[in-house]
Amino acid sequence: MIEVVAFVGPSGTGKSHRAIGVAFDNKCDAIIDDGILIKGTKILAGTSAKNEDNRIQAVKRAIFTDDEHARSVREALQKSTIKRLLIIATSDNMIKKIVGRLELPAPSKTVYINQIATKQEIKKARYSRLHDGKHIVPVPSVELKPHFTGYFANLPYNIFSRHRRKEKDADRSIVRPAFSFYGKLLIADKAIEDIILIIGKKMLGIDKVTDIKVRRRSDNSKGIVIAIEVVLFYGVQIFEVTKQLQAKVKEKVEYMTAMQVKNVNVSIRSLSVRKQ
Repeated sequence: MIEVVAFVGPSGTGKSHRAIGVAFDNKCDAIIDDGILIKGTKILAGTSAKNEDNRIQAVKRAIFTDDEHARSVREALQKSTIKRLLIIATSDNMIKKIVGRLELPAPSKTVYINQIATKQEIKKARYSRLHDGKHIVPVPSVELKPHFTGYFANLPYNIFSRHRRKEKDADRSIVRPAFSFYGKLLIADKAIEDIILIIGKKMLGIDKVTDIKVRRRSDNSKGIVIAIEVVLFYGVQIFEVTKQLQAKVKEKVEYMTAMQVKNVNVSIRSLSVRKQ
């Protein structure tokens, strides 16, 4: 049976900032924070509450009120080799709700934020939350893309000193959720199309891009699917050119928008005989 350690403190007091440190000190194999199950630097299951449109929905997501959400995390826990789990929450009551929804035992230990952080550190964390809208997730940015489609995440940086970094290989990323006062960031399909058009103009072997379609997935996997129609120059290696185009579009769109590209489908409309 999995043993639970609780980490409790009011919202915005720096719990996620210290999550990996608390997990390390208490020999926890994994963390549950804001609706997601994290092991090492990987998200095993769940959907982040920070991706919800408002605070009410975020709280519901964090305590696993959605049956499918709770079931997916329960199954991931059952399949894993996790022996001790750190659950982060804003109150003891929230911990009670989470362990109930995930069918876990009551915590064997509870760590409170004021036991490990000074008043000044908590005050600084609150200021950052209130004025900058910053939320920390203890995983690298690359892990966040499926969970934060359309949002920008800072590059990860180390929590621990250099010698401890080797022990835990720990990263954290900062995101601004949809319900922060910065508002919601939306990236229009036209912006993505412009990126692809520029890529097409610069690539050898492509005469022109004749059509682009961007489809946003309606399922819970998030991400986008891109379909591109092109005219290639006669004589080029079709497979190599289209493969390069797929890779370049995925790379540049994900880098510039922080949106996950699920598929890039390329169709050849015709071949051009004019000189490159």
